[in-house]
Amino acid sequence: MRFITILSTVALLLSVYSCNDNSTAGNEQSPPPIPVINYAVVKTFPHDTTSFTEGFLVHYGQLLESTGSPSDLPQTRSLVGFVDTTTGKMNVKIELDSRKYFGEGIVIVKDKLYLLTYKNQTCFVYNATSFNPIGQFRFSNKEGWGLTTNGTEIIMSDGTDQLTFINPDNFTPIRKVRVTENGVSRNYINELEFINGFIYANIWQQDMIVKIDPATGNIAGRLDISTLGNEARGRQPDADASNGIAWDSATDKIYITGKLWPTIYEVKFSH
Repeated sequence: MRFITILSTVALLLSVYSCNDNSTAGNEQSPPPIPVINYAVVKTFPHDTTSFTEGFLVHYGQLLESTGSPSDLPQTRSLVGFVDTTTGKMNVKIELDSRKYFGEGIVIVKDKLYLLTYKNQTCFVYNATSFNPIGQFRFSNKEGWGLTTNGTEIIMSDGTDQLTFINPDNFTPIRKVRVTENGVSRNYINELEFINGFIYANIWQQDMIVKIDPATGNIAGRLDISTLGNEARGRQPDADASNGIAWDSATDKIYITGKLWPTIYEVKFSH
């Protein structure tokens, strides 16, 4: 009789423990969703459909673009120049030898223009007024993708989940930040723009822009620009990935485009 009582007590305790354990598991919460940033298209401008966009910024109130030159797209060239927003054509200021170099992102810091190359581990430097060459730097990242600046440092993407903060005087890395989405690495960070304390980045092969906290690397928001990507590809079947974010700090206007897109979009969103 006593043995039966002990067994009953043990069974009761196991039952209580099981209930408590299930209750705890049921209370586990999923990470909150990344906030969606709504935007509106304000205006559109033509864009040269031979421009394989790699870098995009505003300089002296004008859109400055850098382009790459994939070997399977003979119409493309590795250029840097101002975009005529009436025609979409580029006023070329710099051209790399496409047999040797694939042009990538650009940034201007202290009146110097920095131009990345894709796989040569080389960054070319030019006078940002005359566009005459000044010199070049080597970097250790396997590839060069996008560039922007927080005003004192250059920020570089390389196609991974890492952002490298760089001293513009000698192009040496200061620190690296890993980009994460709810703790999970976010790879393929591409073209960059620094807007009001945050880094906005295209994700390669996705019609999406993410808002990154530069201190932590955490993604704090996202813009779904698939509608614009679909429109671009509807008008130009060869249109490739969205890539290109430019902010005019003087007018607070933001422009976005993509590789071989027929259109540059002026957009407005809370930032």
